[in-house]
Parts: sequence; structure tokens; C-alpha cells
Amino acid sequence: MIPKMNFHTHTTFCDGKNTAEEMVIAAIEKGFTVLGFSGHSYTYFDESYCMSKENVRAYQKEIQRLKEAYADKIVLYCGVEQDFYSEESVSDFAYAIGSVHYIKRDGQFLPVDEGTDIMERDIRELFGGDPYAYAKVYFETVGEVLKKTGADIIGHLDLLSKFNEKQTFFNTKDKRYREYGIGAIEALIPYDKPFEINMGAIYRGLRGEAYPSVDFLGEIKKRGGNILFSSDSHDCNSLGYHFEEMAKVAMEIGFLSVLIWTPEGFEEVGLR
Repeated sequence: MIPKMNFHTHTTFCDGKNTAEEMVIAAIEKGFTVLGFSGHSYTYFDESYCMSKENVRAYQKEIQRLKEAYADKIVLYCGVEQDFYSEESVSDFAYAIGSVHYIKRDGQFLPVDEGTDIMERDIRELFGGDPYAYAKVYFETVGEVLKKTGADIIGHLDLLSKFNEKQTFFNTKDKRYREYGIGAIEALIPYDKPFEINMGAIYRGLRGEAYPSVDFLGEIKKRGGNILFSSDSHDCNSLGYHFEEMAKVAMEIGFLSVLIWTPEGFEEVGLR
């Protein structure tokens, strides 16, 4: 049985739709025992989705207030989703999720998850129309995310496929695409940190698979990697979404357990 926990949670302090307290109440109602908040770290080149520098302290203060107020009902942690290109420290947070939301090309920061029109334009104008050159840069960046951020959890490995459900940009079976993705996995495996299985795109109706794809999850399993379940929640309804269904998929791949984060380190919890 999947533990009722989520460590990838956003609120109105960044691009979430619900307040932190609303998320806590929803988690309690769903029977959660642990909820970890992971506000988007400040990125100076794009302030549209992340916590502002001023809001970081307010965020930490509010999570501490809620931690004390609901201590008899749920355990709360104040974490951060640290973008690869964020220049902020993670030292004041309980844990960090290391994520790549942008790639850099010719001095420009290119968002990989904002829209099909943006991705199509960037591939055309900055990669000569070659989507695999785009994918190569993305996965090379992902392969460096733990080295760069010092994070505890690897966020949405193949986020660039958010708008690729119909193979619009990449054939995910193409040798190049698989090679680049596996290269990122192999670069990250030695850190012994879990790859989150992120349900965000399934919840939004954008994908039929979680991040990473079943194919990449198989490659992670082959290399002895570990996993952690995440709903990447931006609203109350999404907390714990698709966890039970994904547990069955993970077991079919060969995973027998998931990891959960604790202040003392990761703990292994069986899937059966």
C-alpha cells in the first residue's frame, strides 16, 4: 500500500491555486500522514511562476505556523523545488527537489513546459528545426541537476515531453532521444537519490504516463535506481492522484518499494 505522503506541493506562494493551509486541510481529509511543501525557488530571469525573494521568508514562516497548528494531525515539512538555474540557497529548507524547467541557448533561457507554440518556436529558431538537438541539451542539463543544486530528489526527469503525448516533437523510441535520456539517468544514478514518479501531467490530462515514462523507469530499474511518488500538486484535488494505479505499473516494471524522505534520511516502504 502506498504511504499517504506527498513531497512535491505548491501553493499560492508560487504558482499553486490553493493556500498552504487549504492544502494541509485537504491532505488531512485524504488521510495523509506527511505533507512536504516545495515552493518554486526564485529565478531572476522569470518571476512569473516562482516565489519572490520577499515571499520566501513568509512561506517558511507560514509552513512553520501550520506545522505547529496541525502537529497532532499531520507532519509537515518546508522544502523547495530548486530550479537548475536558480541562484538561491537551499540551506534553509528541509529538503530540495532538483528540477530543470529551462534550457539555455545563445544566452537565452528557454522554458520547456510552457506551451507547444513556445517549444516549436525555440526548436525552429534556436536549434535549426532539430528537436533531438533540443532534447540533447535538455537531458545534458538534467544529468547535472544534482551536482548543480545539491537536491535530495530528482524532479520530473523527462519534463520536455509534457506536450509530446502524440509524438508531436520527439519520437520517444528514437535512438537519439533514448540515448540522451539514458545518459541523464546514468549521470544521476551514482548520487543515490530517488527519481520522483510525477503524476502532474496525468492529472492535467496532458499525458497518459507519469514522468519518467515507463521506458525510462525501466532503465532506472535496470541501473538500481530508486523511486519516490509525487503528485506535483498545484491544487487540493491533485494530492495523491494516481498513486495506487502507478504502484501497479511500478511493480510490473520490477520495483518492490518506494522511498520516502525523512529528516534522518530516506526510508524504504514496500509496494506490496
